[in-house]
Amino acid sequence: MDKNRVVNQIQDVVKMITKELNLLIEQLVTKFDEISEERKSALMGLVDFIQNKRNNNEITDLIFICTHNSRRSHLAQIWAQTAVSFYNIPNVFCYSGGTETTALYPSVTQTLLSSGFKIQQLSKNENSVYSFKFDENQPSIICFSKRYSDIFNPQSNFAAVMTCTHAEENCPFIPNATKRISLPYNDPKEFDGTPLQKAKYEERSLEIGIEMLYVFSKLKTG
Repeated sequence: MDKNRVVNQIQDVVKMITKELNLLIEQLVTKFDEISEERKSALMGLVDFIQNKRNNNEITDLIFICTHNSRRSHLAQIWAQTAVSFYNIPNVFCYSGGTETTALYPSVTQTLLSSGFKIQQLSKNENSVYSFKFDENQPSIICFSKRYSDIFNPQSNFAAVMTCTHAEENCPFIPNATKRISLPYNDPKEFDGTPLQKAKYEERSLEIGIEMLYVFSKLKTG
């Protein structure tokens, strides 16, 4: 990768994205070569969907879906919307949902807080609502666990991005989705309650961050 181009990109957005997050993104965008060719091929399905929408001057809605909408789908939603802002891609809106409703898992908020996101808890109950801020000039991302079909999400003309194999297997048809894209990630839940919990949540978050930044770096902006 051209390191000078990366530095220029960073300088263009440094005043908008939080300092801590900017430093992290500066590291992540240099790691695109670590993505396997097989995985890049899968990610191109998402690139192509967004590019086609842009070519037709259409709004792009993405719903990231996993079973409980508690971990991976939220990480993907938040990192994707951050990448949208980083690359200054207009009219792309990211959402998340599950095949059932639970709650946003605390380790997700802790991991993103340590990455530089500004987080505010808007409600406190069994399914608390959180505000994630990545850019002082952009709206917050509102997150809570919900079904993919929840009224909070787009009801048609969206891409359903499946972030776990369980959701993909148990939800073979997403009504009103324009396209279904498979991008499964290993579940950090497997390490809950172990000494590796914190490290594995950070690992998964950064993996998703690198891939979402890669996706939006491939779009033609002209």
